[in-house]
Amino acid sequence: VQLQASGGGLVQAGGSLRLSCVASGRTFSSYRMGWFRQAPGKEREFVAAISYSGSGTDYADSVKGRFTISRDNAKNTVFLEMNSLKPEDTAVYYCAADRSGYSSRYYLTDTYDYWGQGTQVTVSS
Repeated sequence: VQLQASGGGLVQAGGSLRLSCVASGRTFSSYRMGWFRQAPGKEREFVAAISYSGSGTDYADSVKGRFTISRDNAKNTVFLEMNSLKPEDTAVYYCAADRSGYSSRYYLTDTYDYWGQGTQVTVSS
């Protein structure tokens, strides 16, 4: 499985961006998908996750109420809608796929089997 993330860019504080991640292969609809981010000098951290069907979502407290994760299984794509962006949201954002589809440890990087290349999000103050 290959994951290709896109949609990052430079935006002012308070602005919005929509990230996309397209997956290759026929088993996308069975994977839990997640978004993580990594700021310079910091560890990669969990942002959001969505169940294989899209019926269940989870968010880091820092983005709850501002970010929305969704997916389109027909298009093998997962999205991250980011609103009310803050300078502290600046990071490289990565999408990831969990083959098990159901792990309760969705917030851990080790849970995920496949990773995209990352897309840079920069929020200016």
